[in-house]
Amino acid sequence: MAELSEAEEPKLRLFREAMGLDPFRQRVAEAMIALRGQEDVPPSKFGLSCLRQLRPRLAIPLWRGRFVVPRRAIVTNLFNHRQTPIELGWSVLKTQVEDFRGRDLTYDSHNGTDFAIPVGTRVLAAAPGEIVHVVSEFNRGGLKIFIDHGEGLMTTSAHLARPLVRVGQVVARGEPVALSGYSGLDSLVTFPFGVPHVHFNTWLDGEPVDPFPHGGEESLWRAGELPEPMPPDCVSEPFVGSEYSASAVAEMVAGCRTQTVREGLERIEALSTRAARVIVESNYYPTRFEKRPNPYAAAHSRGPRLDLPFRAADFDGVVFADGLPAALPQSAPRAL
Repeated sequence: MAELSEAEEPKLRLFREAMGLDPFRQRVAEAMIALRGQEDVPPSKFGLSCLRQLRPRLAIPLWRGRFVVPRRAIVTNLFNHRQTPIELGWSVLKTQVEDFRGRDLTYDSHNGTDFAIPVGTRVLAAAPGEIVHVVSEFNRGGLKIFIDHGEGLMTTSAHLARPLVRVGQVVARGEPVALSGYSGLDSLVTFPFGVPHVHFNTWLDGEPVDPFPHGGEESLWRAGELPEPMPPDCVSEPFVGSEYSASAVAEMVAGCRTQTVREGLERIEALSTRAARVIVESNYYPTRFEKRPNPYAAAHSRGPRLDLPFRAADFDGVVFADGLPAALPQSAPRAL
């Protein structure tokens, strides 16, 4: 095999980081979990309808680090309000779908919002909070960062390339937490036509919720129905951490079917740390848990608390993939 040139080697390293390929043997083992399943985790469900996720005219410019629509994040998948039973396996099929608009910009098991953006974009905290977990799992979303925003609200950004924060760090609204990529198995199997994006989860009282308004519910976006970046002159409010229920967290841990996971949760001494990890595990591997009571000390209501997790210097807002014109403008310079 020919040796790489000095120019080619950094590009290869950046590519591997964006896709989250290292350490490679571990990534192969994690990929098998999605394809074959694991203890208490059924295999994922794939099919021909998955091909509708391939969007070459969006993917290729974004992989090159360039905008498709200037200063806009493209929403390629929304929260599905008609999800198939998770006991049947994580499904990327489109068999029963409905987004908050009553349309089909989503797939069976999708429980977040996909923001398609140029690779290498700074990802920000959508509200003040504490970094409670950072993990890379090739089978489920690649590199992920979890932020507790207090009052029962937690957000997650997945498919990241590089973390810029550490666990325990308190971040202000709009503070950079990562660089975007497209890490994870779905990137590897769809490259180069799979769309690089940040999968953005919103959890309220430990359950996934749609940040967009649906069925008369209030939007979680501060700007209204659609998210906008935090204004440059806006001052972040102080962060106040969440209060958890020790008994509810203990009930969830005791009901974890997978012994190794249960024992790992039991070894975590601090209640806030154990509670955050339980929320993470029960959402990414829900079939491992018999019960899912509210892990917080009280129930919390929806309210406008979140901003678009990207810089106002780069983005003005969002557009939906199913509303793009047939002819797109020339791709703009990359977001720095």
